Amino acid sequence: MRLGVLDIGSNTVHLLLVDAHPGARPTAYADHKRSLPLIRFLDAEGAISEEGQRELVDFIQEAVAFAEENRAEDMVSFCTSAIREAANGKAVLARVEEQTGVHLVELSGEQESAMTYFAVRRWQGWDAGSILNFDIGGGSFEIAYGQDELPSHAVSLPLGAGRLTRDRLPDDPPHPRDVKQLRKYVSTHMEAAFASFPPVTPPVVVTATSKTFRSLARLTGAAPSAAGPFVKRHLRADDLHLWVNRLAAMPSAERADLPGVSEVRAQQMLAGAIVALTAMRTFGVVQLEICPWALREGLILNRLDALMLEGHLTRDGVPGVGRVDLNTDTLLPGLRLGVR
Repeated sequence: MRLGVLDIGSNTVHLLLVDAHPGARPTAYADHKRSLPLIRFLDAEGAISEEGQRELVDFIQEAVAFAEENRAEDMVSFCTSAIREAANGKAVLARVEEQTGVHLVELSGEQESAMTYFAVRRWQGWDAGSILNFDIGGGSFEIAYGQDELPSHAVSLPLGAGRLTRDRLPDDPPHPRDVKQLRKYVSTHMEAAFASFPPVTPPVVVTATSKTFRSLARLTGAAPSAAGPFVKRHLRADDLHLWVNRLAAMPSAERADLPGVSEVRAQQMLAGAIVALTAMRTFGVVQLEICPWALREGLILNRLDALMLEGHLTRDGVPGVGRVDLNTDTLLPGLRLGVR
C-alpha cells in the first residue's frame, strides 16, 4: 500500500509517500516539501503569526492534493515542537483541521524521541545491542537509549538549532561572547540530561538522526546524500570540534557554500554543531553513526504495525484499507495515529 506521512517540523513542512507492506522495508515513492521555519513566525508572545498560519494551511492543502494525486491510501499527520510550544498552538491545530480536513497529531517531546529511536532500532536490527540515539531538530534536541524496540529512557531538551540561533546568537557572524554563553547554556542542559540516564556502557551503538547531523557528518568528510542511504556515515567528536571553531568564525553566507549545508539551515549550523559536540562529549562518545531513518520512518512503521494488529493488513495483500481511522496506543501511551 502507499502510505503518507505529513511532518510539520520547525524548519520544514514535508509530505513523504512510501510504498510499504508488512515485512518489507518502506520504499520512498515521492515527496513534497517546503522550507517553512515556523519558529521565525513567532511574535513577541510566542504565538505563530497570521502569515505563518496562512503559509502552513496553504502547504497542507497542497500536500493533501499531492497525496490524492499520487493515490496514497492512508496518511499519518503530525507536528512537533514548533506548534507544540507556540502560545496559540491549539488554535492553529483547530484552524488547520477546519480549513484542510487534516488532523495533526501533536507529539510530545518524549514521544518524538521514542519514535525516532524505534525507527533507528528497526534500521539497525537486534544485533546492534543497546542503542543511544541523538536527534537535533529546529526547536528541540532528543536523546533516547535502550535495549529493546522502544527505549527505556527518552528525553527532549529545548536545544533545537533554530531556537538557539534565534534566542542566543542574534549576530551574523556571532559574537564570541554569545558563542561562549551558548556553550555554557547547552552544557548545563546536557549534564542534567546525562545525570538522568543509566550508565551507557559498551557494547552500545551510538547513532544520530536529522538533517543537522547529516550535514555535520558531510562537513567532516562523510559521503554525500547522492551516494544513497546504505553507505556508512560517521561523525567523530574530534573532527566536529574543529568545525565548531570554523563555523563560529563564518557568516551564514559562507556556511551556505560548504558541502552538505543548505542556505536555509546555514545560519543555525553553529548552534547545531555546539549541541552535537556537547552531547558527544557529555556522553563520552568518540564517534557515532548516522542513521538514515528517523521520526517519519518510525511513524510509518508504527502505522503498519497498527494496521496489521487491527486486521486491516495481511502479508498476502491489502484488503479494503482505504482511509481508516485507528485511534490506537499500539506503541506509545497517548500516541493516537488516526486519519480524520
